[in-house]
Amino acid sequence: MSLLEQAGLRLLHQFDPETAHGMALTALRFGLAPTAGTVTSPRLRTTLAGMSLANPVGLAAGFDKNATALRPLSRAGFGFIEVGAATPRPQPGNPKPRLFRLTEDRAVINRFGFNNDGMAAIANRLRERPRDAVIGLNLGANKDSENRAGDFATVLATCAAHLDFATVNVSSPNTEKLRDLQGKDALSALLAGVMDTRNTLDRPIPIFLKIAPDLTEAEINDVAEVALGSGIDGLIATNTTLDRDSLTSAHRDEKGGLSGQPLFEKSTRVLAQLYRTTEGSLPIIGVGGIASADDAYTKIKAGASAVQLYSALTYQGLSLVPRIAKGLDDLFKRDGFNTVSEAVGSAA
Repeated sequence: MSLLEQAGLRLLHQFDPETAHGMALTALRFGLAPTAGTVTSPRLRTTLAGMSLANPVGLAAGFDKNATALRPLSRAGFGFIEVGAATPRPQPGNPKPRLFRLTEDRAVINRFGFNNDGMAAIANRLRERPRDAVIGLNLGANKDSENRAGDFATVLATCAAHLDFATVNVSSPNTEKLRDLQGKDALSALLAGVMDTRNTLDRPIPIFLKIAPDLTEAEINDVAEVALGSGIDGLIATNTTLDRDSLTSAHRDEKGGLSGQPLFEKSTRVLAQLYRTTEGSLPIIGVGGIASADDAYTKIKAGASAVQLYSALTYQGLSLVPRIAKGLDDLFKRDGFNTVSEAVGSAA
């Protein structure tokens, strides 16, 4: 990390986290943040659900909720980018404050509640997206919707023409009863509606399902069974957790989803179980607590075909992205893997 980036992070940390996040997005849009360009190599180039990636390191949903910084993010070294979540109608989300840094734990708690500009505004921004990037959208449901399952299909139908993939997000803990849609019957019905919509598109795109880390072993097996039977193209493991074990920060008891370093082990266990249960037949994106190339490598060896990060950027800045990608290249070379796919699941 450069001295300039260190100074920028120190400045941002003088502000409340949500204000600082808005400042970071503004800095990106004005070209004031470091961008590494494309980071790739023969070992790093890979495919994910049929999509060609320069490297397997992606940006998780939530960083750019409203797709306002697509162009600079596409030059930041990511192999793919996920924006959103988007809901059919704009909504303000939960009352502030709703974002908390847990510096001692290298973690973040948020209870945003799907605050976003709505699918129409986000679709308009996606229409102007850079064409040389791989961009997906996290699909959400309005808090006051009478048909939350239908909301996911509605957002997909509106935005799909400008996307490379989409993610069904039923695992955010910040919208009341949303996680109830992870139950076997409810999830089957929801995914059937989404896939019916996907199959009517002029250009069908891959659909991923993002799950919570707080499921029991039996619930994870149910999710895997539904996923395999639904025709979706992959899984994302995992969203944030409600667990507060071993935290030391004064903010540890704030309500919301916990992300960052404390989530790493729990999310990796869920990932490995999904990989074993599905016998590697569905690609999995590993998310949760990644802050180094070693962390990303652990996820890949546990069964991830690609990884995503977000919270670690709060503490290490955007230069973390090329550091992780280049570090993965070195680790693959060290262990004799010529491609990402050769390493996937090697320690599951």
